[in-house]
Amino acid sequence: MAAGYGELLRTPHAARLLTGTLLGRLPNATAALAVLLFARAEGGSYALAGALSAVYGAANAVGQPLLGRAVDRLGQPRVMLPAAVASALGMVLFAVAGLDPLPVAYAAMLIAGLFTPPLEGGLRALWPTVLRREDQVHAAYALDAVAQEVMFAVGPLLVTLSVAVWSEAAALLVINAVGVAGALSVVVSRPSRQWRSAPREAHWLGALRSPGLLVLLGSFFFIGLALGAIAVAAVAYADEHGGGVVSSALLSALGVGALVGGIVYGGRTWPGAPERRLRLLVAALALGYLPLTLVPGVVPMTVLAGVAGVFLAPALACAFVVVDRHAPSGTVTEAFSWLVTTFVVGNAVGTAVAGPAVQLGGVAPGFAVPAAGGAAALAVLLAAQRYLLAGPRPVVQPTTHRTPDEPRAENDRNHAAEPGFRARHQA
Repeated sequence: MAAGYGELLRTPHAARLLTGTLLGRLPNATAALAVLLFARAEGGSYALAGALSAVYGAANAVGQPLLGRAVDRLGQPRVMLPAAVASALGMVLFAVAGLDPLPVAYAAMLIAGLFTPPLEGGLRALWPTVLRREDQVHAAYALDAVAQEVMFAVGPLLVTLSVAVWSEAAALLVINAVGVAGALSVVVSRPSRQWRSAPREAHWLGALRSPGLLVLLGSFFFIGLALGAIAVAAVAYADEHGGGVVSSALLSALGVGALVGGIVYGGRTWPGAPERRLRLLVAALALGYLPLTLVPGVVPMTVLAGVAGVFLAPALACAFVVVDRHAPSGTVTEAFSWLVTTFVVGNAVGTAVAGPAVQLGGVAPGFAVPAAGGAAALAVLLAAQRYLLAGPRPVVQPTTHRTPDEPRAENDRNHAAEPGFRARHQA
């Protein structure tokens, strides 16, 4: 397993692209916390901080697929770097102007969120052009999901450290400077500069004209909802069992579970169509959320949280393969960006739903929300399985060969008419 990941990371450009993308995504991963700390330091209320974060999140949800479509049309460097700079300048404006005048603060959040570069989707579009074998691409998707868990765990620590060493405003500036540096590292790399999207059919719906992709987005909206609800329910549970340290322990256990699951999942090759495997992984994920409604003592609850996270990264990694298979030609970055947007919107809805559930019924109903979200995610996949299982049409394996450094068109490992893993049903 370790040897497989080591071989993957030793592939030219792979480690650099993964690291650069993670650094470039730090501003987005830490925005909610950084904005909250800065707003509170400036004398703002929690409600104001939440409103500012909501503007950032809503703008981000709109901007990701739009910028993803622009990347598919214009290439990565011409979109990613200007967007990263514009987003960082929005945060600089926020750090310099503060909360007075308030419309400027809201405008800064709008700019920062709207222009957040779609590095996440961009990296997943690049993997097939960088890695030599299909099984390595699948492992890279799993490693990507694992690294995402690490980033969301380490990012808040970096913000807190920056605040402790300098100030809340400095934390905003430092994190966004790191983000621009990460984006720069990606777009000046050879794979990013040479990547070109496959030819695309002009259509106003873009990636959303794929029925299979719509099914996947519908399912992962509810998975995002479940995760957003867990965050709220964990805080409510902590209030009854010893304070904030307990909520951190539960969320950390969830992340560790996802980390372990992702590493194990990506360490081997799985037979069968990824669409069928995704149903099993989402079913396991949904089942993992159910025991949380028992709300036992802290130690068993922490164990249950870890178990609940085990199938998250594998489900994400498998979903990346399914997105790649179902994205219409020339829309792969946009398709991955839609997955990010759907997940984020679902997370926000889960947060909004879990709050009243806890307020009205207590902690157990709060954890019932993620259980319901997991069940709904599975129900979507089962109800619309014919659209997923129809899948992309298979093509004949090519007989031509290329050198490792020879650029390829968008995820066209098999010289398929449409992008995706279409020569073999294996992920």
